[in-house]
Amino acid sequence: MPRWSVFPTGLRLGCTQTCPRRWLSSTRSVLAESSQRWGDTLRLPKTTFPLYNDPSKDSKLQHKTTEGLYRWQWEHAEGPLFVFHDGPPYANGDLHMGHALNKILKDIINRYHVSLGHRVNYVPGWDCHGLPIENKVLKQLGVEINQLTPSQIRGEAEKFARSEVASQMEQFRQLGIMADWSPETTYRTLDPKYELRQLEIFKNMVEKGLIYRQHRPVHYSPSSRSALAEAELVYNDKHVSHSVYVSFQLDPANPQMSDTLRALTAGREKVTLLVWTTTPWTLTANMAIAVNPEMRYRIVSIKDSSAGALDAGESIVIYAADREGALREIPGLLPPPVVPLGEVDGADLVGATYRPIFASRPVSLSSSASLPIIPSSHVTRDSGTGLVHCAPAHGAEDYAVMQALGLIRTSSSAKVATSVSPATAADLVCHVNGLGQFTEDVAEVVGQEAAQRLAGKDVLDQGGREIVALLTENGALRKIQRFKHRYPYDWKTDKPVIVLATSQWFANLDNIKEDAIAALQDVSFVPAISRNRLESFIRSRSEWCISRQRVWGVPIPALYHLPSNSAVLDSDSLTHIMSVLHEHGPRYWWDGPVSAFVPPSRREGMSDAQLEENWQKGTDTMDVWFDSGTSWSLLNELYANPVGSNQGGKVHKRTFGADVCLEGSDQHRGWFQSQLLTAIGSATNAERARAAPYSTLITHGMVLDETGKKMSKSLGNIVSPMTVIHGGKGKNEKAYGPDILRLWAATVEFGKDMSIGPTMLQQCAETMRKIRNSSRFILGSLGDRPYANKVERADLGLAERYVLHRLHRLDQVARAGYEAYNFPQVINELSYFANITLSSFYFDINKDCLYAERENGIERRRVLTVLDEVLTTMTKVLAPVLPHLAEEIHATLHGPDASSVFTTPWAPLPDDYVDPKAEEEMEKLLRIRSKVFVLLEQARKDGNVKSSLSADVAMNISSATTSDIIDLLGREENTLKALFGVSGVSLSDRTVDEVAPTWQYKETLEVEGTEIELAVRPAALQKCPRCWMYTRHEHDELCKRCTDVVRP
Repeated sequence: MPRWSVFPTGLRLGCTQTCPRRWLSSTRSVLAESSQRWGDTLRLPKTTFPLYNDPSKDSKLQHKTTEGLYRWQWEHAEGPLFVFHDGPPYANGDLHMGHALNKILKDIINRYHVSLGHRVNYVPGWDCHGLPIENKVLKQLGVEINQLTPSQIRGEAEKFARSEVASQMEQFRQLGIMADWSPETTYRTLDPKYELRQLEIFKNMVEKGLIYRQHRPVHYSPSSRSALAEAELVYNDKHVSHSVYVSFQLDPANPQMSDTLRALTAGREKVTLLVWTTTPWTLTANMAIAVNPEMRYRIVSIKDSSAGALDAGESIVIYAADREGALREIPGLLPPPVVPLGEVDGADLVGATYRPIFASRPVSLSSSASLPIIPSSHVTRDSGTGLVHCAPAHGAEDYAVMQALGLIRTSSSAKVATSVSPATAADLVCHVNGLGQFTEDVAEVVGQEAAQRLAGKDVLDQGGREIVALLTENGALRKIQRFKHRYPYDWKTDKPVIVLATSQWFANLDNIKEDAIAALQDVSFVPAISRNRLESFIRSRSEWCISRQRVWGVPIPALYHLPSNSAVLDSDSLTHIMSVLHEHGPRYWWDGPVSAFVPPSRREGMSDAQLEENWQKGTDTMDVWFDSGTSWSLLNELYANPVGSNQGGKVHKRTFGADVCLEGSDQHRGWFQSQLLTAIGSATNAERARAAPYSTLITHGMVLDETGKKMSKSLGNIVSPMTVIHGGKGKNEKAYGPDILRLWAATVEFGKDMSIGPTMLQQCAETMRKIRNSSRFILGSLGDRPYANKVERADLGLAERYVLHRLHRLDQVARAGYEAYNFPQVINELSYFANITLSSFYFDINKDCLYAERENGIERRRVLTVLDEVLTTMTKVLAPVLPHLAEEIHATLHGPDASSVFTTPWAPLPDDYVDPKAEEEMEKLLRIRSKVFVLLEQARKDGNVKSSLSADVAMNISSATTSDIIDLLGREENTLKALFGVSGVSLSDRTVDEVAPTWQYKETLEVEGTEIELAVRPAALQKCPRCWMYTRHEHDELCKRCTDVVRP
């Protein structure tokens, strides 16, 4: 086999940090003294693009890529319509990291669609009503709620909400969010037009029979002074209640007592029912005791040792047989000896009666009447005593059981939506007011003396303690225990709630939830498992308490007829009321006279003065989830609207308002659900009644600190988005700018809880530095302008075809990542391409070519052709996540007055860039390269090599072997020394004798059956003072390549 040497034109590759480099510079490099005069002949990269910069500080650039871009695309984009519906954040306080994550994720999605040429509809909004704003206003003014009129509170609340909207809007702008922030292209739930749309939706639900009023138990927050829906509750697993075991005395005179029970208790003076409750304050409202008819109950005799017992001696106690083991383990509850007297079925207890627990106190005769023992399947063997105290004013299950048995009267059913008469308080026994305090009416149960100790006391605090004291005095208390359990809290005030019977407005969900579930079958969920969460929430709800006892909110426009004590809310009344509100505005409900709202059909010839005496306007406001839930109506005109929805020349029919909604996972029980229910519930045709208002729902988790803990002021671990952008006073609070924060949002797996902190931000900053550095090198090589003198694809070398193949993969992977909302996939692929394919490979092997080759030589033109394509595609890939960086690159390349980088659609790369053969061949060469680098490192450690350029590589291949690898090495002879970073490469037959060099390092590897012996040895020629390659003959001034370039 003949011997030949491979001496291609140029490269300098530093394979370690000790290798000399000629790196990017905006000024002339300082060359070694001996070659300084050749410095001006090199084409070192020059660019105005800095390595470190925060382009968001450029107000012109920032406007170009945010408000200016949104307006431009809305006016000029010709692609299909893409609607991203913004869930409104609450207008109270500065942005937290959850806000930042939420808005950035939305913006990435929107920008991706703009980059494809789509027409994006995105209208930012704010939720502006509710108690937190009321409380904040009262706190700022330093007054109690009763010191201001409702009108004054509403006025102050509106001013506060608008100021908070302005503050949050400015902070959202600093995140680089693409939106038109003008009043016409944003929304607030306090806007009159918004409120009127909401009231029209409410009217539709009334007309469909879905709204009704009822006096019944609901979750009620004393701290908010309002009823709460299930979606407004959070559950505290560490709540501690003071539970009690108490005794109710069986009434022996009841003729309805079963024969079995009567026989077992005959002649016994004191037969008691053992009951356990975690809410002793509800015992004043006891109306029954429930047992399970299918359970067995044990009757035992014990020594009466209850605290404060009025008489000592034997006491007969009844409890569930299955609970005896657990009850005996409680010290003092069942003191020995426990003498069994017999067992009965729960059904044998039903029909018996018992004396009220406070009957021994001096009270009215009416409150001393015996109460029933009733059957109920909600009594279980799992806890308690098997006998359940029922206070239907304070328990939904108690209410349902007693209502089904006809023991309490109800005022309406879910099927009635016209005029209804509310139940009076007498229907249910309830002695607790809206402040969560006992009322003076409790005297009806405990007597006047004891009532003085209870009235005005909080039932969850001192009032509850007084009840325990009364039970002790009565001899009814058998045991008190601290009990840690899961308990509902007000999600706004983080304080415990109670269950309280109040007159509220409800939406019937039983009639629409099957349609809602069916509508969700056409909705995509990200992550997919979140579908189960939303569907389960909807299936578990039968009704929605939509009324709130708050001042600041949208009114429930019900009229109350005082003479008949009835509420009027029907199609006729609402049609008239809505006509008045459309004329005068929704605030007129609060400020206008009631006579203006009474419909003609109910005026009965009365004058305005008479109407004022006979009618009253409702003061309840709507649940804020109803407020924000009706925001889909902003998009109502987009349903089936073909404008901007052409795809491939065909009309793209829309059956939904929003293509995408994205919020935190807590919104499955909040905004996602309330949107769906109000849309389905108010639909006026069959098609809309089974169509969700959105096509895709995306949820993200909670942002935690770097250790995985929830952020809180008490822990001092809050990471503010504004501090990340602008820096803070803390040691680790550097100013990173918005793109670093956006990069963090794109690198986390947002579908679950994620962390942020100094370490993660520093890692993102390093990723950004590498991306900027790669972009800067290309810009410098191109001279800050697009490259015009490109070569044809047929003229590209293997390295160029390989890089374009990898670029095509980046393009495809990035598109797939954006489409699937898998943003880490995009960033990981981009980082790999910038760090490995470019910096570690293509830049290194081509620096010598770019610096030292002839300006218009084919070798240099090949590289610049590829770099131009690489920069364009990289910029498109990173633009949705890093818009400021993308605009900075684009402005550097095309001038500061160029239009936004997003105005040119991101076109797919040609399929002919896909070149598996180039990838296969390059991977073979890279395997050899890795071995060469190992040998060079050994030579460096031994002191034989300082720069890899001072070495040559000899590749010895057996002449007896034939393989594609030999053809590849021969074909790519001009690539090898650049790839290895050495000055010369020789390929020879291993059988040829060679003169041994002064030093060499050898390694053998096999590639596709061909054994290759690699030898790193001293360079055969001298160092060229211009290119620093060891390719100059001893008596020549420059190497041949440099001579040809300098002296053509």
